[in-house]
Amino acid sequence: MTDLQHLVDDADRDGIQKLVVGAVVYHDDRVLILRRSSGDDFLPGIEELPSGGVDDGEDLRSALARELAEEIGWSGPLILDRDFVAVFDYLSGSGRKARQCTVALSGNACPIVLSDEHESYRWITLDELSDSDLTDETAQAIHDWAATRR
Repeated sequence: MTDLQHLVDDADRDGIQKLVVGAVVYHDDRVLILRRSSGDDFLPGIEELPSGGVDDGEDLRSALARELAEEIGWSGPLILDRDFVAVFDYLSGSGRKARQCTVALSGNACPIVLSDEHESYRWITLDELSDSDLTDETAQAIHDWAATRR
């Protein structure tokens, strides 16, 4: 398993104020995307990957396990793809400098149980990315993941 601590160290060095972990959850050639609740304060109704903030004192792997359990009902082991990590920076809803570290893992046979944070989900192919309203950074992370599978 890829050591994720260097991502935390890099964020600290770069003055990142909020660390977020996300996941490209895939099944065959499809990626799971979630639609945020239309009542959300930050980017309401937009599609996104399962993701969320890392709590103080929490390592990235634990944060990912917690976020996947909360957002999609994940209860299986976290077996991360060794060849993929995507990182991008953005301003959070509170105006803090945030960095999302996105990893990938297979979602084979994982039943999806959404939290109240999301209204719906769908599994999309790379060709269907243009029919989504994912942010450019998230779409690029999915493209980068797909490139590792070729």
